[in-house]
Amino acid sequence: MPTFTATIGSVSFLSHLFNPDASSLSCFLNQPKLSNVYSKPSLFKRSPSSSSSLCNLKVSASSNTKTDSSQQPEAALTAVLDNSVPTDGIKPAQRSADWKAARAYLQSGFIYGGRVEGFNGGGLLIRFYSLVGFLPFPQMSPSHSCKEPSKTIHQIAKGLVGSILSVKVIQAEEESRKLIFSEKEAVWTKFSTRINVGDIFEGKVGSVEDYGAFVHLCFPDGVYYLTGLVHVSEVSWDLVQDVRDILTEGDDVRVKVINIDRAKSRITLSIKQLEEDPLLETLDKVIPQDGSADFDSLTSSNNSTIEPLPGLDVIFKELLQEDGINDVRISRQGFEKRVVSQDLQLWLSNAPPSDNMFTLLARAGRQVQEIQLTTSLDQEGIKKALQRVLERVP
Repeated sequence: MPTFTATIGSVSFLSHLFNPDASSLSCFLNQPKLSNVYSKPSLFKRSPSSSSSLCNLKVSASSNTKTDSSQQPEAALTAVLDNSVPTDGIKPAQRSADWKAARAYLQSGFIYGGRVEGFNGGGLLIRFYSLVGFLPFPQMSPSHSCKEPSKTIHQIAKGLVGSILSVKVIQAEEESRKLIFSEKEAVWTKFSTRINVGDIFEGKVGSVEDYGAFVHLCFPDGVYYLTGLVHVSEVSWDLVQDVRDILTEGDDVRVKVINIDRAKSRITLSIKQLEEDPLLETLDKVIPQDGSADFDSLTSSNNSTIEPLPGLDVIFKELLQEDGINDVRISRQGFEKRVVSQDLQLWLSNAPPSDNMFTLLARAGRQVQEIQLTTSLDQEGIKKALQRVLERVP
């Protein structure tokens, strides 16, 4: 039997290969326990009692069914086209029913097991019942490229032809013939619940951009399922002008999860937070408590006037407006060996006020200044006063 193909934009559609039972599919999609439905291969079988080319759609729903002994999706709704299905006798109404099913997957967010029919320059062609949708390369799971780093994306795509991928429908527009899938979104649904803020992962650097680097996270089974962003400010305690000077695609790194936006499927990572801030490590060397230091690296307000770091003078004036703070002055300053940030940073001392004196530290570039507050406030009161001041200062 001849098969007719029409290509519109980046999505190809083959002529209908079977006639699914649209009413039973609709009934199935409306079941209240879809979250317990799991993938099952070859759900379409030709009816032996029918002489036509139509096929019966048989869907099994079971909370005990498993797709893989090592990986169980939290929610999956999967239908796979059997290649033995004949290609004749398809009506436009059935194609419309398939688009209705696609929209149902889009609205519900359930996972679909689609067979890779082929690929083009931009992504994979995924079978969805009688339709063929599109999975762009950027929407593929990082597990493929991390598993075979020496292969190009097109070589990887060629090796995936015929396999079944778990995907989500992210666009289904019948009028414009756009049926777009995302494997990343399906993987996020399965594995994002297994990570928490503070977790530490071994990772592999993916793409490196001006604003940071994307790092693929390796899970205990050795597979890289999810990807997070290490912002340029979280790469190193040193001032980073260009992320590419430090990180390169393919580098193995350790990262810490510092934020998870589950609504937007985003993970924020940090490399530098696996190390102590060098200011905290070397503070006694930068500003020795015993007063011993080379004149070039330490200056005391007793023998010279110290120019406040840019922005400090305004903060000083505002601090003096706070009840309980009677005096603010710079006592000493030192210079670090490396630049952490050009921005002004303020640090509260861990030591409680003593004899109505409390210490703040200010840093910008290589300069570190020790600030003495004369105050009747306790440590928590000083913290709240400083927060109010910083809210007022532009």
